[in-house]
Amino acid sequence: MFGTVSHHFICMPKRKVLFCYTFLQGQSDDSSDEGDASGDTEMDFLRSLFSRTLGLSPGEKVLDELTLDGVARYILSGTCKNIICMVGAGISTSAGIPDFRSPGTGLYANLQKYNLPYPEAIFQIDYFKKHPEPFFALARELYPGQFKPTVCHYFMRMLKDKGLLTRCYSQNIDTLERVAGLEGEDLIEAHGTFHTSHCVSFLCRKEYSMDWMKNQIFSEDIPKCDSCGSLVKPDIVFFGENLPARFFTTMKMDFPRCDLLIIMGTSLQVQPFASLVNRDVAYLSTCDDGCMALAELLGWKVNTGIFTH
Repeated sequence: MFGTVSHHFICMPKRKVLFCYTFLQGQSDDSSDEGDASGDTEMDFLRSLFSRTLGLSPGEKVLDELTLDGVARYILSGTCKNIICMVGAGISTSAGIPDFRSPGTGLYANLQKYNLPYPEAIFQIDYFKKHPEPFFALARELYPGQFKPTVCHYFMRMLKDKGLLTRCYSQNIDTLERVAGLEGEDLIEAHGTFHTSHCVSFLCRKEYSMDWMKNQIFSEDIPKCDSCGSLVKPDIVFFGENLPARFFTTMKMDFPRCDLLIIMGTSLQVQPFASLVNRDVAYLSTCDDGCMALAELLGWKVNTGIFTH
């Protein structure tokens, strides 16, 4: 983990899977609820999978030492071919996007102007259907396209370019992974995305593009479906909604073959990421500095925002 409040870099050198580092930037997580993943069956599978494959049982040791240098040597050894990144709001704070839970600076601590009954209501689906105005006002402030990717985002892009990135599992809704060059197949946007929007009516569910939603938000209109007149909501996961089905189906394919798991910018308070509780290597720094340190050990250098040889 790397971070300004919770500083850790973490790896689990047991079996063939490592629980590697989380880069934390404050007390950050995303907007989805703990209890709304997709039911107990999926969460039981998740816990069982991590128990079997993320080092909770004896297995082969793959790091020569539990340090950042050891992680770098493992990546360079040629035996580390499948890296998964799991990221939260902390990787975007250096881009100017607030995280959710940091005291004083987090998003939930600065919503007084919206007169909400409680801070999380702005992402609660039942509240949104009755009072959509606060969410869309906030969306104008935080809308994707106003911010640039961070070093962490470009580090993941470099992993992709080198053929090492199996998938990025993101809790974020800012789309900066896409801006940095990751594509839809590279991403599992566990808490949804602004990339598409849908009518909230179960009888309609008409899809709308990111450009359409942007025009609606910045014209200060409440987006309404042109087919049925219901609200249209970006496809981010609100409290009270399920995580995307693709999160669970892809996870079952990706994690059994994962050689290295990198966690960045999440305090692991929100499910399903919160099920990842055991770690082995901690490196103390900010998210961006941690990526820079690892990149240097790997012989990768930054040039105009992109990691290169």
